[in-house]
Amino acid sequence: MEDKELMPAPPGNFLAKLGVSAIAYLGGGLFLMLMTIGARVRFLAIGLSVAAIAVGVSAILSRDREDRKPGFFIVAAGVLALLVQFGPPAVRPFAATILGFGGLGLLAAGIGKGIQFLLGLRKLKME
Repeated sequence: MEDKELMPAPPGNFLAKLGVSAIAYLGGGLFLMLMTIGARVRFLAIGLSVAAIAVGVSAILSRDREDRKPGFFIVAAGVLALLVQFGPPAVRPFAATILGFGGLGLLAAGIGKGIQFLLGLRKLKME
């Protein structure tokens, strides 16, 4: 038996969604890491936080139901970044840790989805 018979290639539509989600996860992870690193520069952190909240609110107000859940997470990331700047001293390290680990988690998920996308693209090419 060949590998083609054991594991069929995923359909193109699924593969396209997988590629888009990989890019979204990687972009979100990089943005959270940038917010965590940028927390040291106050005006950069405030600008990124306000931008995240604005994008999140626009996603929440979207007509597409699939945009609302990520919108809440984006707003939460913006609020956490503002807490790093203006929150009580006991909360600041906790908020920064959540942002950092969230960014690393999104980067890892994006890399995993990217690898799945490339493997699926390779299988699609073989057929």
